[in-house]
Amino acid sequence: MHIYFSGIGGAGIGPLALIAKQAGYDVSGSDAHDSSYIDYLKKKGISDIHIGQTEAGIAQVQANMPIDWFVYSSALPKTNPNHPELLFCRKRGIKATKRDEFLNQILADKDLKLIAVAGTHGKTTTTAMVVWLFKQMGRPVSYSVGAKTSFSDMGAYEADSEYFVYEADEYDRNFLSFKPRLSLITGIDWDHPDIYPSRDDYYQAFRDFINQSQHTFIWRADAQKLGLSEGQNVTLIDDNDPAIATIRLAGDVNRRDGWLASQIGSEVGQPAGDLAKFVSTFPGLSRRFEQIAPNVYSDYAHTPPKIRGALQLAKEVAGDRVVIIYEGLHNTRQHFIKDELANLFDEVKQLYIVPSYLAREDESLELLIPEKLLDLLSNQSKRHAEAAQLDDNLAKVIRQHANAGNLVLCLSAGGAGSLDEWLRRQFSNLKA
Repeated sequence: MHIYFSGIGGAGIGPLALIAKQAGYDVSGSDAHDSSYIDYLKKKGISDIHIGQTEAGIAQVQANMPIDWFVYSSALPKTNPNHPELLFCRKRGIKATKRDEFLNQILADKDLKLIAVAGTHGKTTTTAMVVWLFKQMGRPVSYSVGAKTSFSDMGAYEADSEYFVYEADEYDRNFLSFKPRLSLITGIDWDHPDIYPSRDDYYQAFRDFINQSQHTFIWRADAQKLGLSEGQNVTLIDDNDPAIATIRLAGDVNRRDGWLASQIGSEVGQPAGDLAKFVSTFPGLSRRFEQIAPNVYSDYAHTPPKIRGALQLAKEVAGDRVVIIYEGLHNTRQHFIKDELANLFDEVKQLYIVPSYLAREDESLELLIPEKLLDLLSNQSKRHAEAAQLDDNLAKVIRQHANAGNLVLCLSAGGAGSLDEWLRRQFSNLKA
C-alpha cells in the first residue's frame, strides 16, 4: 500500500511516516519547507519527498506509483481548504484522511495494543517516559512521541512489539478516533476554544475518550472535574500520593508525569514502585526545560498550567534568579488566557515579552502586541517587565543575565520564525 504524507516534516506527520515505512508500507510525501528532519527521513529510507506542495508534484508521484492513501494533518484543511494536493486526491477518488485513521489501520494490521497518553499538558513528556520505561524493561515497543529525545526516534515500529504508545492529542477531537487498551490522563484544563466553545464541551470530550478506553488512570482532581468516580475501568491517582516523591527528577510536573507513567505497570506486570526507579533516570526531551546554553533554557509551556509548572521547575533549580522571555502561542490563545496572564509572572526576577507566534488565528480579534500584553499584567509584574523584540539587543540582554548567574527561561511556541528557533541560532556556538 502506497501512503502519501502531506506535511511530512511536521512533528505529527513525520514520525507516522517513519512508522509506516518501518511497518512495510510504501511511503512518499511533501512539505512546504525543507528541514533537517526531512533530511533525517531521507537517511531513514524515505527518499520520495517533494519540497513545495503542488498539484504537479503529487501528480508526478501518482504517475510513478499510484497513491492508495493521502494522510494529512488537522491544520491542512483549516488553513487551506483548497490545498492543491487535497483537491488532487478528491478529484481522483484517492482516500484522504487525517493521521488518526491511518494509525488505526496500522494498529489493526499489526495487532498492537494502544497505550494512549492524553491531557491538556504533560502529554509529550509522559509519552516519552512510557517509551523510556519499555526500553529500560528491555521490551520492544512501537510509539509516536511529539518531540525529539536522546534515546529514540520521534516515532518507531518494532515488528515484535505488543504495544503502541501514542500521544493522543485532543485538538480537533483527534483522540476520539481511538479505543485504547490503556489511557493515562495527564491533566485537564480547558484549552482550544476554537474547537471546544465551552468548558463542558472540553470536559465531555475527555469523558467520551475515557468511555472508549478499556482502562484509564486519572488524577483524582481531574476526575472530580469530569464527575468521575473510581470503578472497574477507571483508577484514580491521589494528587498527594507520597509515592510521587520517589521520582527523583527536578520539578513537580516531571515527578507527577513520572508517577503517572509508572502506572503502566498494571498492564505490563511490573509494580509501579519498581518502574518509578526506572523513570527517575529519564534523560528528558527537547523543548521541555531544554538547556540551549549555560543558564539559558527553552520550554514549550504555553498554557497557564504549563507555564506554572515550568516556573516551579526553574525556581527549584535557580531560586529567585529566574528571568523569563515570553512568546505567546497564538494571538487567539492570548485573548483566551489574558486574565490568568495578569499574575503568572509576579514572582520572577525579570520578564521580557516578545511578539506572539501566530498560526490558526481568529482574524476578528485585536492583535495583542507585546506592549498590549504588558498592559494586561498586574502592577507587581509590570515593575519587572518590558516589551522586547527578537533582535541583537535581546540577545545581549540574555547573555548578560546568563553571565550574571541568572536562569533565563524562554517560553516559546517553536517552529519557523519562533523565539526557540532564534534562540538556537543566537547561542548555537555555545555548549550547554
